[in-house]
Amino acid sequence: MRSTVKNIPASLIYEMVDGQPIFYRGYKSVVSGEKSSGEIRGNSYLQALLVTELVIWLRMTLGKSFQVLGSELGLQFSPKSWRAADIAIFTKKQLSGIAKTNKYLDIPPQCVIEIDTMAQLPDESAPSDYHFRKKDDLLAFGVGRVVWIFTDSRKILIAEPGDDWRVTSWSQEVEIFNGHKLILDQFLAELE
Repeated sequence: MRSTVKNIPASLIYEMVDGQPIFYRGYKSVVSGEKSSGEIRGNSYLQALLVTELVIWLRMTLGKSFQVLGSELGLQFSPKSWRAADIAIFTKKQLSGIAKTNKYLDIPPQCVIEIDTMAQLPDESAPSDYHFRKKDDLLAFGVGRVVWIFTDSRKILIAEPGDDWRVTSWSQEVEIFNGHKLILDQFLAELE
């Protein structure tokens, strides 16, 4: 396995956990020459719509004391561990004085919102293993709230440190962050 991993370009690594790469879903088709790396990195229309509209809604709702960042922000836990966040919410105070460079942030956001995943999940493990491990990693890093939106099952997982996880459907009202709530089905319907 190690020699196989060495032959895989670093550009196909989605995340890194304790020095072990997590590749983009579909990376094997890039390595075999069937697809380009750009073909496996794209989001679906629904995923892109959710990320875009949630960033806009959060920015308007939370006001100027928060910074809402999208676009798979890299969060550096340690030199050999980092995760990507679809949406990350920071206080402006947290980011004060941070140079605007092409580096991952090593500061835990107040909240991370994920929509599905772009990770290639191991064949031998349940998909929930990846989701739960990433959620645990984010909370251990210091993230105050993780909201994970699943498009196929139309479920939302909410996790906070020291609390039981909550799972709800898109038809139920859910607090996204800082007391701001929405019903995802209704939110999407209002976009039409």
